[in-house]
Amino acid sequence: MERRVSGMLHYFLPSQFAKRVIDITPDELKQKGVKGIITDLDNTLVEWDRPSATPELAAWFDAMKQAGIKVVIVSNNNKQRVQSFAEPLGIPFIFEARKPLTRAFLQALKMMELKKEEVVVIGDQLLTDVLGGNRLGLNTILVVPVAQTDGLWTRFNRKMERRILKVMRKKGMIYWEE
Repeated sequence: MERRVSGMLHYFLPSQFAKRVIDITPDELKQKGVKGIITDLDNTLVEWDRPSATPELAAWFDAMKQAGIKVVIVSNNNKQRVQSFAEPLGIPFIFEARKPLTRAFLQALKMMELKKEEVVVIGDQLLTDVLGGNRLGLNTILVVPVAQTDGLWTRFNRKMERRILKVMRKKGMIYWEE
């Protein structure tokens, strides 16, 4: 049983950790051969209740575009929420993604016309973004949630994530501080 749990933990282990999405630079990604980003929306890019991008985030999207890095927003939220955020920025999106299921991640890869090795998943949740990306063999970057409040399902997920992180920390699998 212990061995099975340890084996499963790697599905929740992100390839990298960043405090904020805007700390991830195009140069850093290009050095790793990254040509595309699949990013979550709520509490990854902006607070879950913020309707549009901050000027700082809009500049981050522009920097990615200038560097030739494609971005697709993949969110479990509804069409209206994701579309009203993504369209003004000209960013393609997938809504009601049902992460951690892999269908939306595969759809995003197809939209970008990129291979798994060329894409990174950025998100704030182990149970949706990291697990979904890792199940497909994508590189994953976990970011600190931008808001301290969450919807009901996310609050449940966060409770589970704290338990998973505690076990991973105990096993020496993670090296960052929350």
